[in-house]
Parts: sequence; C-alpha cells; structure tokens
Amino acid sequence: MPHTDDATLTTVLDLERELQSPETRADSGRVRDLLAPDFEEVGASGRVWDRDSILAMLESEAAEHDSSSIEIDDLRARVIAPGVIRVSWTSAQGERRARRTSIWCAREGGWRQVHHQGTLLT
Repeated sequence: MPHTDDATLTTVLDLERELQSPETRADSGRVRDLLAPDFEEVGASGRVWDRDSILAMLESEAAEHDSSSIEIDDLRARVIAPGVIRVSWTSAQGERRARRTSIWCAREGGWRQVHHQGTLLT
C-alpha cells in the first residue's frame, strides 16, 4: 500500500475535482479510468448506480448538453485506512445542494473512486 502523505491527499482531492468537471464528465474514457470497476453510488435521489449506469447517465447528459457546472464547497480528505481516502464536500448545482462523500482506493494503475454518496440538502 502506498504511503499517504499531504501530496497524496492533494492528488485525490484533485481527482475528485476533475471527476466533477464538465470536461471530464463528457469524457467516458476518463470517467472509466477514475471509477473502479466495482464502483457504486447512492445518489442524492436515493437511486443506486454502478459504473456502467453512471457512464450511460453521463453520456445522456452530454448528448442533451445538460452538463451544468457543479460547485464544490468545503472539500476535504481524510485517510481512513492504508490506501483508502474519504473525500467529503458540499455540491451546488443551480438551487440543488447536497452533502457528498467519496471513497477512493489505491488500485493497480492509480487512485480509483469505489463509492460515492450524495445526501440532498435543498
């Protein structure tokens, strides 16, 4: 397992930001690189997504040109085990706000997001 230092935390925070960017969300190859094959998300709606369903949703979003910017507030990271980092933040997309938590794991080839959850605030 990799040693987790401040540079590693910064790397994972940068990956979280990248994953939320419209450019990355429109690039299915890059999203596939960032999400682990066993990725699971519990969305703010309560719906459960896997990597394939997220890729399909993002492809549909890009086709509809509905890739509005996601604002990220209070982004922070914490090591929860060797090779495992929890990232938390608050998102704002228009009037919709949610608390978000992601779990990133060191995997072959780099850091991959394995879990994400959003809890709707407004």
